[in-house]
Amino acid sequence: MSRILNQRILLLVISFSASVQSTKVLSKWKKCGDPECEKAMSRVQATTDYLGPDCRYLNFKAGEEIIVYSKLSRENDNLWTGSKGKDFGYFPRDAVKVEEVLIGEEVEVLTKETDFLCLHEDKYNFE
Repeated sequence: MSRILNQRILLLVISFSASVQSTKVLSKWKKCGDPECEKAMSRVQATTDYLGPDCRYLNFKAGEEIIVYSKLSRENDNLWTGSKGKDFGYFPRDAVKVEEVLIGEEVEVLTKETDFLCLHEDKYNFE
């Protein structure tokens, strides 16, 4: 009986730590094509397959096209944000190559807490 209780406690701890990780702010700053981060910044092509660590990340296969909307900056400048079809999320900049730059100048803005929540079927997933 105590073994089952220990397993349930362990699962609860793992679940809680995954929840905290998936809502963690990845950076306080980001660069965008406009102050609202609505303009596409560039079109890139995946150079490798990528499977993100949680639901905030964009998964893709080598050769797929991604539209970039923002780039985290300062303390975590290796992550970009983009979309592939209906999927949207973060991905490492070294997993893609820039095919076309769509804006002339980047604007640095503060991130929002909602930038780091999972988005599923047009609804935020609050964990």
